[in-house]
Amino acid sequence: MEKALRLISSLAMLAIADQAAAAGTGDPANGQRLFSRCSGCHSIQGDNKSGPALNGVFDRKAAVVEGYSYSSALANSGITWTEDRLDTYLAGPTRLVRGTRMTISVSKEQDRADIIAYLKSHGGS
Repeated sequence: MEKALRLISSLAMLAIADQAAAAGTGDPANGQRLFSRCSGCHSIQGDNKSGPALNGVFDRKAAVVEGYSYSSALANSGITWTEDRLDTYLAGPTRLVRGTRMTISVSKEQDRADIIAYLKSHGGS
């Protein structure tokens, strides 16, 4: 009985570890599909819309895209866009930067990872 419990416990731990690893790995192809929801406000071709262009967003300071008028909250945030920061922002923009104009969030962790992978494929580290 004890061996069976250890085996079940080990298998459960492996399943949890596998899910955690999968959550951190984004699929850029699915991210492209998901980004279609974002493209009403954002571009990855360098053109600002009602939101700033997102090409080359990684390792870039927040609120520096020329020609876009950012909220003072984001402009004064001091944020540099890393994967972790972008993930946190996408999960709840106003929780990370109170006063930001972006209010739409992406609730599913895997969807955020996929969108981030897609954005990374368009410039940045």
